[in-house]
Amino acid sequence: MNLFVAKLSPSTTSEDLNDLFAEYGEVDSAKVIFDRETGNSRCFGFVEMSDDEAANRAISELNEVEFDGSDIVVKKARPKGEGGGGQRRSNFGGGGGGYNSRY
Repeated sequence: MNLFVAKLSPSTTSEDLNDLFAEYGEVDSAKVIFDRETGNSRCFGFVEMSDDEAANRAISELNEVEFDGSDIVVKKARPKGEGGGGQRRSNFGGGGGGYNSRY
């Protein structure tokens, strides 16, 4: 199960996240997301655990718990393309293609 972890402290590392969730079961991967341009933490990350029971226990016991100076949020991650994310839209409408005369 893939878990979404939000409201992380800017100082939390992927290793910190791995260590926290390893208390509940085997962690396949743990990654804090960083901004490509600034290199700063985006204060959220993802943890993947193959044992759904352990993942659900981690959700119930770690959600809204203080970790590394921040009250974190832990929930099941939604698959890409499902709600919330995606491309931003311009306020000026999309596309083009109207009439274009050179005269």
